Amino acid sequence: MATVNQYKFKGIENSTSGSALTPLGASNPLINETIVIKSLLVTSAGTPTVVVTNNSITAIKSAALTANVTVELLTQPLIIEGGTAFTVQASNTDSFDIAISYLNIKKEKVD
Repeated sequence: MATVNQYKFKGIENSTSGSALTPLGASNPLINETIVIKSLLVTSAGTPTVVVTNNSITAIKSAALTANVTVELLTQPLIIEGGTAFTVQASNTDSFDIAISYLNIKKEKVD
């Protein structure tokens, strides 16, 4: 089995849903992947509280953001294991941007 490392960036711009967002995709990471999030930046037009969940566990519950200011939510890398859910949610429907820099570690079967 070979391991492939891919450095990636994912952004969501102007979400106004107020519902939980799955920035890595609804079914990601896949069971054969591990994701290491290095940076999680958020910006909002309002002052929401941001909640980040990893496998249904609240990993981050921040204080209210300042409007129109970008904030780094992580002080250490966050590991997302394959086959688990990762979500980011703002407490209101103001315009909300997310920027994530991460390492995707894929285990690939080599014949």
